[in-house]
Amino acid sequence: MRVTRQFIFSAAHHLTDYKGACERPHGHTYKLAITVDGPIKSDGLVLDFVDLKRVVNESVIDLLDHTDLNDRFKNPSAELITVWIWEQLKDIGTQTGTAVTLHKVKLWEGENTYVSYKGK
Repeated sequence: MRVTRQFIFSAAHHLTDYKGACERPHGHTYKLAITVDGPIKSDGLVLDFVDLKRVVNESVIDLLDHTDLNDRFKNPSAELITVWIWEQLKDIGTQTGTAVTLHKVKLWEGENTYVSYKGK
């Protein structure tokens, strides 16, 4: 079974390898969806949403929210940020003490555009 939780964070950036408006500093309100895959345990849950929230906040949101993403990434495109998020959470089963695996990371850069990643 798959379980998903969404998160919101705000950050500024500018694209360093881009010609156009996005090469200038600007901000976004990002929406992030983290999907895990795992068996339903005897308590009826795959993963407690509280545990998922704690791990994602500690590993991702607290590091990115209200920051200049160029301080962390050379070229903070939505694609590269999504891969970084995957790397932060790829061991989510260990981080939560459960048998879940990371299934997908989906990152919206505004309302109408997103990227999704399922690892290599």
